[in-house]
Amino acid sequence: MTNTADLSPLGKNSAYRTDYAPELLFPIPRQGKRDELGLKGTLPFFGVDIWNAYELSWLNMRGKPQVAVAKITFPADSPNIIESKSFKLYLNSFNQTRLANEEALRSLMVQDLSAAAGASVHVVITLQEDFARLAMGELEGLLLDRLDIDVDNYAPQPEVLKANFDDLPVEEVFISHLLKSNCLVTGQPDWGSVQISYAGPQIDQESLLRYLIGFREHNEFHEQCVERIFTDILRHCKPAQLAVYARYTRRGGLDINPWRANYSTGLKPSNLRNARQ
Repeated sequence: MTNTADLSPLGKNSAYRTDYAPELLFPIPRQGKRDELGLKGTLPFFGVDIWNAYELSWLNMRGKPQVAVAKITFPADSPNIIESKSFKLYLNSFNQTRLANEEALRSLMVQDLSAAAGASVHVVITLQEDFARLAMGELEGLLLDRLDIDVDNYAPQPEVLKANFDDLPVEEVFISHLLKSNCLVTGQPDWGSVQISYAGPQIDQESLLRYLIGFREHNEFHEQCVERIFTDILRHCKPAQLAVYARYTRRGGLDINPWRANYSTGLKPSNLRNARQ
């Protein structure tokens, strides 16, 4: 596949189709950015990308509009990510499409998204009568943002990360709401909260917060930022166990929440929507 971000619908005028059009999906290979991180062969993590679609609508067979919320889970080892604007255009293509029921919609989404991602994708659709069951909650952990630090760098610098390799290993969970990066193509800001859980040499909290703030002027997609954070911490702080989970605010009715871990007992992503989402 030769799809690259600059060829995607991002930053371009787009016709909004309202009839079912799976060809609108624009997959981008993950490996290009992983090559930048030196990730070849067996990945040092497993995980998922959880997408929540809040603007999902279609017509029933009598032409009456239906609305729902969808949770879409992509495996981190899928060959491709889906460019987010193309995902939005694809979802819009259901707006005037008549379908028998939500299961018919779910089946189409599983089929189309799995084909685009190159791996099995899981889709859960919540109908409006069940909206009250969609809970909210905040990431748990020690808040790094409480630290009163000086910052003068806004590009990722993994070399600032520090850990204490002389004392006994520890287990800790940190959170920060200061994660901000920019869209790889348009430069528009992407706002997020991040949770880092690990076991190993104690990570210096101030250095970790400076490192995270360093994404503030960095251009990369959500999934790529989380993999960069995971890889940099793993290499420079050498934890035996590591999990990184980011909750990004929505754009175009979609939020993207990547989770990467190297141990099966880590904090699994709950998909609780936080206050900023």
